[in-house]
Amino acid sequence: MGQVTLGMASSHAFTLMDPGTWDTFRLQNRQSYERRYGQLPVEHAAEIAGETDELVRARYERIDGALAQLRSTLERQRPDAIIIVADDQDENFTNTIPQFGIYLGEEFRIDRSDSAPRVLGHPVLANAILESCVRSDIDLTAVYAFPDDHLRAHAVGPVLRVIDPGARIPVVPIFVNAIHEPAPSPARCFHVGQVIRSAVEACAGVGSVCIYASGGLSHFTAGYPWRRYHGDMTHGAIDEDFDRQLISAMLENHGADLARLTSDDLLRHGEIEFRTWLVALGALRDATPDFIEYQPFYRGLMGMCVGAWTAPSPD
Repeated sequence: MGQVTLGMASSHAFTLMDPGTWDTFRLQNRQSYERRYGQLPVEHAAEIAGETDELVRARYERIDGALAQLRSTLERQRPDAIIIVADDQDENFTNTIPQFGIYLGEEFRIDRSDSAPRVLGHPVLANAILESCVRSDIDLTAVYAFPDDHLRAHAVGPVLRVIDPGARIPVVPIFVNAIHEPAPSPARCFHVGQVIRSAVEACAGVGSVCIYASGGLSHFTAGYPWRRYHGDMTHGAIDEDFDRQLISAMLENHGADLARLTSDDLLRHGEIEFRTWLVALGALRDATPDFIEYQPFYRGLMGMCVGAWTAPSPD
């Protein structure tokens, strides 16, 4: 039978880019906002000015080092599968938006190049999760193929290139709606994670499994559901205080308490992608993080965070 042995989580997008590119991509994100809403958003000039190149490099080394720890752990432990929980931002799901979805296929591409390594799926584990979720009254959309076998998701491909650059570990992508309101509640996301854990433990076709949450923490970018947002934050803001509250709860092993948050809480504080973390927390039972590294970067438009857990053995 299988076992969730590892938990990992990280922000994506700017978190996986060299800081030297952030200013260019931040401008592109502001221009994307302008195309959607008709005006270029005002920057958080004071915060950005305080993030000198030297300071950014020094602080980003901590994030980059944490990502390197995740990669090293995967290289050393080589789990049988990675379940990567991510949101989709109109990349694969455009005309139909599932609240939760799972890929069941044999393999997929995360790069347009034919020479890039193909990522193996894990159909046995994926089908076990699908069946367990449906039996638990969770409507999990089954995805059997992507157009041209290409999974187009900035929350998946860039992460896999960093944590498993050789594409040696089979991957089960699970999608959680984050940017389209209404979206699943924190309690529902946590429950889905619990069911995923049970499915892994009942699956005879897999051994050790890593669950990886991709997304967050606080950020207010062009793709944010602004038409549903009624708070005081503006494009480029970071709710550092709320980020630290979430991190404190996880470090104190109060992950289940975070399931009591509401969807309005997530929307108000820029935490809509924290849904992927809640799924992972549900699957990790009562694990205490091995580490959580957090650095807010206004030049990088987000509160960047990387975490790792060693999951307890099942009862």
